[in-house]
Amino acid sequence: MNATTLTPTTPRLSRWRQYVALTKPRVVQLIVFCAAIGMLLAIPGAPRWADVVTALLATAGIWLVASAAAAFNCLIEQKIDARMKRTSWRPTANGDLSQAQALLFSAVLGGAGMALLYFRVNPLTAWLTFGTFVGYAVIYTVILKPMTPQNIVIGGASGAMPPVLGWAALTGEVGPEAIALFLIIFLWTPPHFWALALYRAEDYARAGLPMLPVTHGNEFTRLQILLYTFILFAATLLPFVQGMSSWLYLAAAVVLGARFIHYAIRLRREYSEALARETFRFSIWHLSLLFAALLLDHYLRPWL
Repeated sequence: MNATTLTPTTPRLSRWRQYVALTKPRVVQLIVFCAAIGMLLAIPGAPRWADVVTALLATAGIWLVASAAAAFNCLIEQKIDARMKRTSWRPTANGDLSQAQALLFSAVLGGAGMALLYFRVNPLTAWLTFGTFVGYAVIYTVILKPMTPQNIVIGGASGAMPPVLGWAALTGEVGPEAIALFLIIFLWTPPHFWALALYRAEDYARAGLPMLPVTHGNEFTRLQILLYTFILFAATLLPFVQGMSSWLYLAAAVVLGARFIHYAIRLRREYSEALARETFRFSIWHLSLLFAALLLDHYLRPWL
């Protein structure tokens, strides 16, 4: 670690925790959660034992590849992370782990995950997961993020893939229901991320990244958040329109969507960093509760 990064209040992570930190556990946790939702929704009724085994293997494989992508992202953005307050503590940014260590760690995780998905789940899931890895770790991180303020919109396609991966793992195909789940996350990503970018704009400007609040300003970004929440609201109704869910999910989608729009309207009218943080935190709850409601509806539907 560079001496300049150490402070009396910054404890040094153990080697194990340094490698764990590379995997961005909180981000990967949400990815795995969304993939698991896709798996469970793909199966009508209670899963058979064979389905359970496949789901567990697929979850492990997706977790490994997602963790590999996160570690590769830390490697590529080492210098950028070092210039940002919220990421300067990462082991690659502060020098605790070398580039070679991070690359080897990413390669081992990614290779193990791909082998598990290809040989124990199915080739379709493996190739879709590999495409997601390339989309996030290469296309988004290397090309889009430093070049365009629309990075999170275009790159959001990779982040929206987990339920599609889960669906493919259990069915061997990608159906319209999986596409609807993909669309929800794809449209959720911009307002979720831009709420964070609003109160981290100085960090992104210091790092030289063309995030929307940096290139187009605070007010324009808040308008985009509001517009996207309306489009997202319409997308969250698709599972009901498709016959994939009943009124239970519909009620949850309407309530959660209305709350998200309410946050976006407040953010548009009376901006504050505290409100931006609150909006960002709610966006996480929005997606988690929305998918939980869809899953609950799936299993309770025969009795509704």
